[in-house]
Amino acid sequence: MDETPAYSESAFNDDGTGPDGLPAEHRMLPRTRISNAIDRFIMRIGNAASWIWVVLIAGIFTNVTMRYVFGRATVWLEELQLYFYAIGFIIGLSYAITWNRHVRVDALADRWSARTRAWIELLGMVFLLLPFAIAITTEAVPYLMTSIQLNEASSSPGGLPYTWILKSFIVWGFVLIILAALSRLLRCTALLFDRPRPL
Repeated sequence: MDETPAYSESAFNDDGTGPDGLPAEHRMLPRTRISNAIDRFIMRIGNAASWIWVVLIAGIFTNVTMRYVFGRATVWLEELQLYFYAIGFIIGLSYAITWNRHVRVDALADRWSARTRAWIELLGMVFLLLPFAIAITTEAVPYLMTSIQLNEASSSPGGLPYTWILKSFIVWGFVLIILAALSRLLRCTALLFDRPRPL
């Protein structure tokens, strides 16, 4: 028997959130106070970062217009598009984990009980995602510090200065991924071990 608590379809808001304003799922893990706080924090950042895609589209439109209508190419604008794409993508990873929209094999998961799914998710977080994210963050910090010390800029003529700003998002993005993974981990342990106590 599937023990996963679930919202009824009528409890979903138009934006896909549940009554508490947090992402609603058809297969719910129990929520905890800490996981709710982490999820709300990541959702705020993700919602703010979603405007990057609007700016990216405006930048692409401007660049295409400059190139094909006015015959002028701007290197800094092309690089800025890459910056926005990279930032939006890396921030979006933690948002996808929070919304439970990351890649998984649902054809198998739909056949498993809630406890089996929670065990697999817990083991995946502990042995795969968290070690990988922590290793990347650990290596990215000195990489970023070197870039700041060198006041690194684009090697292309007319390119953007302050490349370290883009590189800093490797650290911020993976810190958010670690937080999102910890939130999911706490929700798994709440289901499996009743710790921390589910809300």
